Amino acid sequence: MSTTRAAKALAVLAAGAALVATSGCGGSSGSSGSGKTTVTWSTWGSPEELDRFKDFEKEFAKRHPDIRLKLQAVPDYSDYHAKLLTQLSSKTAPDVMYVGDDFVAKFASAGVLSPLDDKMAAADSKAKKEDFFDGLYGGAKRDGRIYGIPNDANPEVLWYDKQALKAAGITEDPATLNEQGKWTMATYLEMNRKLKAADRAGSIFYNWYGSTYSMINGFGGKVYDGGKFVATTDPKSREAIKTLATGYQDKTFLVADNLPEGNGVEPQFIKHKAGFVAGGRWLIDTVMKGEKDSYDIVPFPSQTGAPMPQTVATSFLALNKDSKQAEAAWTFMSEFVSKEGQITRLKGGGNAVPSVKGAESVVMEGYPAHAQTFIDARNGGFANYPEEAGVPDLTASINDSLMKLWTDKVGFDQEMTDLTALVAAKLR
Repeated sequence: MSTTRAAKALAVLAAGAALVATSGCGGSSGSSGSGKTTVTWSTWGSPEELDRFKDFEKEFAKRHPDIRLKLQAVPDYSDYHAKLLTQLSSKTAPDVMYVGDDFVAKFASAGVLSPLDDKMAAADSKAKKEDFFDGLYGGAKRDGRIYGIPNDANPEVLWYDKQALKAAGITEDPATLNEQGKWTMATYLEMNRKLKAADRAGSIFYNWYGSTYSMINGFGGKVYDGGKFVATTDPKSREAIKTLATGYQDKTFLVADNLPEGNGVEPQFIKHKAGFVAGGRWLIDTVMKGEKDSYDIVPFPSQTGAPMPQTVATSFLALNKDSKQAEAAWTFMSEFVSKEGQITRLKGGGNAVPSVKGAESVVMEGYPAHAQTFIDARNGGFANYPEEAGVPDLTASINDSLMKLWTDKVGFDQEMTDLTALVAAKLR
């Protein structure tokens, strides 16, 4: 999550404090006046992203002529959640809603989302609990109950530019090394050093847990151990964080969030000015604007070259506890996240990876060459640590704190002390 998004998220979460007090009776929509049940649903996204929902809605209308769908869309992620909080407080929220992975725990704890376990367990359910990879539920699980279903996923991988690597004198292909079990953290860091020496950025990372925790895992470190935050005390974790800080400060690594307008991730990557960019399947839209055959993907490396769990960005589809047409809303929701629903939404170059088992064909449509990496990363991946995902605004606070280290505004030892205190206070 970017610094801008994180700052907005903190403001949104602060505004949501009234949710607990206002949760109770209410509703969202009802009859359309034409004998149909109207189900409102909401999400964020650009017009291009929202276009991908049209095919699903058309197919749904054929199967359920008695249900009318009404979409409420907001372009910006944080603006969307601010609006949603206001709607939930005033009892005007949609029946079904997208919820980000950094907000779902807040909403679940406020009591405004309906638990889904019974609906998912029903004999005729099209969205069974076991249909989805357990590691993807993240903060949508609370006290043993499920309050949101991952609607799709985006494993954090390393996209790389073959032309940039070649210009830096790098002859080995990262994906080939990975297939051989030789894709190690040491090899990756050496490639970054060569890229910097060739006047290119080694890697561009967004400042969020996906990149930071992937690097910690790659060094063999731990973020949480027995429910305790240990990233600032575990020796290998500290080494990873220090490596990141040094890389950011000497420009081997770049913080995507801080790049100037007009010279951000997209122009740098398609102009072959960076070797690696960390991101999900959504980066397909960027590389397609360049020479697409120059790009491929590889997982974050481990110390030994053996596979390791990868971080996965998720968002969730949740059901308004006060929906007056919960049955119709669940029909829409369950079909939206089902195997068939995700194939319809993500086929033909979609920008995400299915969260449901059996829909992998949409990823294996031919690009990039090692698209299987997305599937492997999802299968063994996780949507943030449950210790962190369950604490509203904790991830955003960690990101903001680390940004001070990345930008050399605080020393390493001081940041480790500050971060330890910050997390301890929020985990109480």
